[in-house]
Amino acid sequence: MVFSSSIFVFAFLPIVLAVYYAAQRKYQNGILLLASLMFYAYGEPKFVFVMLASIVLNYLFALLLGRTEKKRSRLLVLWGAVVVNMGLLFVYKYLGLTQDILNRLAGHERFTWAVPALPIGISFFTFQALSYVIDVYYRHVPVQKNPFYVALYISFFPQLIAGPIVRYNTIAEQIEHRAVTWEKFSDGVHRFILGFGKKVIIANNVAVIAREAFADPQQDSLLMLWLGALAFTLQIFFDFGGYSDMAIGLGKMFGFTFEENFNYPYISGSITEFWRRWHMSLSQWFRDYVYIPLGGSRVGKVRNILNLFLVWLFTGIWHGANYTFIVWGLLQFVVQLVEKVLIHPEKRRFFLLRGAWRLVTLLTIVLGWVIFNSASLSQAGAYIASMFGAGALSLADNQALHLWREYGAYMVMGIAFSTPVAKVCGQKLQARFPARRTLLFNLRTAGELFIFLWAASFVLLGSYNPFIYFNF
Repeated sequence: MVFSSSIFVFAFLPIVLAVYYAAQRKYQNGILLLASLMFYAYGEPKFVFVMLASIVLNYLFALLLGRTEKKRSRLLVLWGAVVVNMGLLFVYKYLGLTQDILNRLAGHERFTWAVPALPIGISFFTFQALSYVIDVYYRHVPVQKNPFYVALYISFFPQLIAGPIVRYNTIAEQIEHRAVTWEKFSDGVHRFILGFGKKVIIANNVAVIAREAFADPQQDSLLMLWLGALAFTLQIFFDFGGYSDMAIGLGKMFGFTFEENFNYPYISGSITEFWRRWHMSLSQWFRDYVYIPLGGSRVGKVRNILNLFLVWLFTGIWHGANYTFIVWGLLQFVVQLVEKVLIHPEKRRFFLLRGAWRLVTLLTIVLGWVIFNSASLSQAGAYIASMFGAGALSLADNQALHLWREYGAYMVMGIAFSTPVAKVCGQKLQARFPARRTLLFNLRTAGELFIFLWAASFVLLGSYNPFIYFNF
């Protein structure tokens, strides 16, 4: 089940909200837990048992840490949790890639074991569960002895399958004690509608251009290749950013507050800044649980470079079992290395004048997304080479012009809303006309109603694209 489906918007969510608010407070967590399990089981019921196994094992690991005082014993328990969680992820996500690597090394199809299907969102709930155990190990959070609270933390449906990756210390108190005000609930509805619009109106429509361009790039014109690359750049932001908005909004409807996950990443002046704005919960996870434990920036230059290399290698691998994701992750490493080592921060503004480094950053992001979205490294290489004229059949073609006429408005809309211009304008209007606050609120409500009806019309007419990050 996905947030942008008719069954979720018009059936599941209204029913869960009605039952939740009709129930006494002591039953509300149980209702959310049951709803979360039903939500996850909707797509493939058997994978619920994978998630339940993760919940039970991590609950027991944390419980064992709470009863163990010896440093060495605690470390063994922690490593046991890491091995079990990474082992679960390996079997379901990386077994196929490992098989391919071994067969390449052997020179023939020697390894032919069956590769299991990928449970949706396994990377997200595994990282979330593991972060809880690690925080218990470092005594950053107390052990939660109530297994149902741990189960709700890991399985809560708004953030279950595509984040944000919620840290236990940010939500522990909310699981036990939370209050919903009308202001918080309405803010949640507002946020959900914005995310719904981002996904259905913008992401799904620009995806048509991206899908056509990446289907057979060797037959594309130069215009089609660049349109496809830019379309996917917009698609992945409004797809994933829209999901995060919906998740944060849903959380607020039930009284929870999640951390932000995006902050206009495409206005970044560097790749380093980009990763402070893009998928922030994942960046923070790798910073706190990989980069800092390895020594972070407190070590020598060579060691620091190695730490960065490992973080971006793991980031690429986390996204998927394909060589393209590994290369994409290493591209982030190389560019950040240039920014951190070769271009001193104080001198960066003199390196290239008039925002040229910002353009280099944006070009790096776009080319990175081409690698990310390609089926293979060879396809990615051919696509990028053709973008710069080495293989494109022509400058433009009828297909590119037709797609631009049909979907160009959505791309322009995406470019506009990938910047904070609309948000800043709204804030300035409120500041300039404080006495008109009611009028501005009514205008905003009318605008959101229009967005919801527009997006709902696409959903009801059968326009559908799955969320990209569900594969991770």
